[in-house]
Amino acid sequence: MHYLYLAVLAAVVLGIIVGFAAPGFAKGLTPLGNGFVNLIKMMISPIIFCTIVLGIGSVAKAAKVGKVGLLAIGYFLAMSTVALVIGLVVGNLLHPGSGLHLDPAAAAKAHQQATGGQGSTDFLLGVIPTSLLSAFTSGSVLQTLLVALLAGFALQKLGPAGQPILRGIEHLQKLVFRILSMIMWAAPIGAFGAIAAVVGSTGWAALRSLLVVMLGFYITCVLFVFVVLGAVLWLGARVNVFSLMRYLAREFLLILSTSSSESALPRLIAKMQHLGVSRSVAGITVPTGYSFNLDGTAIYLTMATLFIASAQGSPLSIGEQISLLVFMVIASKGAAGVSGAGIATLAGGLQSHRPDLVGGVGFILGIDRFMSEARALTNFAGNAVATVVIGSWTKEFDRTKAAQVLSGRAPFNETTLIDDEPAAAPVPEQVPA
Repeated sequence: MHYLYLAVLAAVVLGIIVGFAAPGFAKGLTPLGNGFVNLIKMMISPIIFCTIVLGIGSVAKAAKVGKVGLLAIGYFLAMSTVALVIGLVVGNLLHPGSGLHLDPAAAAKAHQQATGGQGSTDFLLGVIPTSLLSAFTSGSVLQTLLVALLAGFALQKLGPAGQPILRGIEHLQKLVFRILSMIMWAAPIGAFGAIAAVVGSTGWAALRSLLVVMLGFYITCVLFVFVVLGAVLWLGARVNVFSLMRYLAREFLLILSTSSSESALPRLIAKMQHLGVSRSVAGITVPTGYSFNLDGTAIYLTMATLFIASAQGSPLSIGEQISLLVFMVIASKGAAGVSGAGIATLAGGLQSHRPDLVGGVGFILGIDRFMSEARALTNFAGNAVATVVIGSWTKEFDRTKAAQVLSGRAPFNETTLIDDEPAAAPVPEQVPA
């Protein structure tokens, strides 16, 4: 895997070179990046299903699972709100887009993005799959999550009779992770295609014209991760944020090359268990966080909205900004797992508050691919921190194991991506007769 890590780095650099040297050719390499991301997404549903079923099935008391879930939802809501407020403050200080005087007519096609937004009722109904098996083919993380929760609780009720099924799912999980490790060898090809295509499509023109909002967004994300999340991680679990980010370095590189935090979801689950977080906490918190803990998306939505308003000479009042912030807190919860969901949520928010600004979404499309990388990295960091903190709060985090892992004395198994005997896996409790 060390060679694979170097190969991805080389592929990213080569992709940038090809993007500038032969932009026409580079644009045609998009399918390489899309193909790799699709291979990863293919594995997400079975991995989430196995992880959650094993996590819940190994705990006899359903109240314990409910406690983890409630803590996770409360934490996610609080941190997403903090991220939105920070984005709002930075956006008002930088005034991104001011003085550009862009013509909304040039972005008329962006109106189509608004149709991708969902109302709260449609979002809730969309969590229910058409059939038990369709949850694994729809590509919806929440549908898989629902089926896995039902299966996990059903195995709890079965008691000893469900143990053979749990053992079978454990073997299935090992197979799924082994397939994932094989797919990872295609990462250099996917990274090369994705980076080359975006550089060939935009070049330096888009970067120069929208440099302020991009840099502002990047700086805000960095400060949020290392200041806000760093403080939460230290106060909640006594873990150094720099050590945790270094431990997840390969996952960050994978996300950087694909602009999708989903590409690293399976590895995050495996690494959190290896770090010392119990199977039940990792199995519930990580998948839930991918749909409800979108810190980077929250910052992006706020700053992009302020940019669009300023660029068109129609800045939002403080009252409109706060109203929009409340809407984004809710809307951003359904912005994961769908291609272009960030743009769709942005357009949906503007449509509901300032329809005259929806056309300006097209201005952000040119650099959305670049901003999506920082967005995905921040989302991923937020979910990693949340898993460790919630594990610590519920006393399902092995600090001794974490110290060994973060110091390098207990390296992660890159071949199987899973521990045969997770250090912090809870011992099944006896069900009273």
